[in-house]
Amino acid sequence: MSSNPNAPDARRRRSAARLAAVQALYQQSVAGTATPRLLNEFHNHRLGAEIETDEGEDRLTDADRPFFDDLVSGSLARADELDETITRFLGAGWSLDRLDRLMLQILRCGAYEMLARPDVPRAAVVSEYVDVAHAFYEAREAGFVNALLDRLGKSVRAE
Repeated sequence: MSSNPNAPDARRRRSAARLAAVQALYQQSVAGTATPRLLNEFHNHRLGAEIETDEGEDRLTDADRPFFDDLVSGSLARADELDETITRFLGAGWSLDRLDRLMLQILRCGAYEMLARPDVPRAAVVSEYVDVAHAFYEAREAGFVNALLDRLGKSVRAE
């Protein structure tokens, strides 16, 4: 495996880590699973797991595990700070309470990466979480993720 985070395989592994991190954060928000147990469950049963498809079995792209761990652990540890930051960029009449649970996890994870991972370009963070949003939502919601993370990113990074 290449150590270059911009290599195609590394980018796919990071994309898989982001999607899995949002799923882990969602699971934690529903079930209250402790962080070590949550990470262990994803490492052992979800990341790179085989899945059934119409064509038979397929293996999911294995995630960049250290990156996944950082996204999950950091997002959980800094949830209050992330929520305050997200709230600053919500439109008039919006509050965190109006966001569904999954959307909040997408925004938290994206905000965490924007704030804590300066090694990842701002545009890449926005694009990746728009892709995550497309996995669960229609274009309108993905556009919401794009707009919020773009404004947040421009305010916290001078790229």
